[in-house]
Amino acid sequence: MNIIYYTDQVYLHGGLERVLANKLNYFSKNTNFKLHVITFQQLNKAPCYKINDKVTFHDLGIHYNRDISFLHPSNIKLAPKHYSRLKAKINEIKPDVIVVCNYEFGFYFIPLIAKKSINIKEYHSSGHFNYKARLENKNVVKKYIYKISDYFETKYDYLVLLTSDEQKYYKSNNTVIIPNAIQETTLKTAKLTNKKVISAGRIAPVKGFEYLIFAWEIVVKDCPEWTLNIFGDGDPKYVAQLKKQIKTLNLENNIFLKGATKTLESEMLDSSIYVMSSLTECFPMVLLEAMGCGLPILSFDCPNGPRHIIKHNEDGILVEYLNIKQLAKNLIELMKDPTKLKSLGYHAKNNMGRLTEEKIMPQWLKLFKKETLN
Repeated sequence: MNIIYYTDQVYLHGGLERVLANKLNYFSKNTNFKLHVITFQQLNKAPCYKINDKVTFHDLGIHYNRDISFLHPSNIKLAPKHYSRLKAKINEIKPDVIVVCNYEFGFYFIPLIAKKSINIKEYHSSGHFNYKARLENKNVVKKYIYKISDYFETKYDYLVLLTSDEQKYYKSNNTVIIPNAIQETTLKTAKLTNKKVISAGRIAPVKGFEYLIFAWEIVVKDCPEWTLNIFGDGDPKYVAQLKKQIKTLNLENNIFLKGATKTLESEMLDSSIYVMSSLTECFPMVLLEAMGCGLPILSFDCPNGPRHIIKHNEDGILVEYLNIKQLAKNLIELMKDPTKLKSLGYHAKNNMGRLTEEKIMPQWLKLFKKETLN
């Protein structure tokens, strides 16, 4: 079976890239699939996560300006070249299945190009804010664009969503729920004795790190010996904003922006709490990885993902959405209660068994064969 995964790039650290690498490595090890990754803007860079050598990579070399909308005229003029190169590559590979990982011109091109393959669109983020924008939208042009997107969604064999909460955002009846899977959890477990809290992810406003920094201003008054390490890279303007906020609040000795790391598991094992302050998430891999290391989780109860992973007061704590004072209070309580800290961490690691690749990946195999999921 010939399988294509289509995305923009695989050189940046992120949840989508991590999930894709895990899937490719699983299929490389457990099937005889011929696996291909088509990117359009890889920029001659190596994948950020290790991917099995059996996977063949193809880059279309389309250099969009990612600082502006894909619908900006300077980007739209590149679309015909994108279409022709993508069509030629698909015709060359002759795939049985195409999985579209992101959302740009290729989302519209592939149902037009690949009519003989099983076409699957997988969503890695929540449709919450897009749904709200649709409800509030009064722009005629945007309404037309929404209708076009809805139409093309019906042209896919399956839309794969991460949680059941997401189904209400889609009008077509081809949705399937498959959560992200975690590879076998590390045999190591965090000792939970270091006074370190960790957070990680793409440094972008949707991750809500400014809320976490404001909460930490409260935390240090009660627990000044604890530090917060934030790992990841991203929007330079947002990074500068966070650095300025940390300096203004005199937290330079308490909060550290560490940048991206290839040793995130080691950093987690060296920490005692994982905290997430995102405005929205769907099924964040970083939570699964942190729980796999035996870290208790504190997360805003944001739409729509953490509540599908965290069992409140069993393996983590769901904090009222965007409530900074409550986030700080829960952090302080956990820092001062080592018994609860260790109990949450124990259950966090134990509960990840329900989301292993052995449990989740067979669902993908059924889709590739067009079998009905139970």
